[in-house]
Amino acid sequence: MIRKEPEKPDRKTSVVNVTLAIVAGQVGFLTLVIVLAAVLGGLWLDNRFQTRPIITLILLIASIPISVFSMLAVVRGAVARIKAGDAQGKRIHSEEEPGVGTNQDS
Repeated sequence: MIRKEPEKPDRKTSVVNVTLAIVAGQVGFLTLVIVLAAVLGGLWLDNRFQTRPIITLILLIASIPISVFSMLAVVRGAVARIKAGDAQGKRIHSEEEPGVGTNQDS
């Protein structure tokens, strides 16, 4: 049996994968911050106005769409940066003149 070596991903694929992992971490952290702010703010307001769990529940439910929209904004921004970097790389390669940097005088 012949074993094939797994192909190594090229540098571009590795960079995109790392970027996506970082974006996933940012989205998770952002969601955590929004939900914690809603809970802590709701508890504080409930304690201040003596309306225990009403404001907390309202803010917690309101944090769901806020979280979703903020996730979409972060992901769209990351995708736009990835596409801009990809387009910039293609432009650099397409602008190179063939034979530049090579010795063609022979």
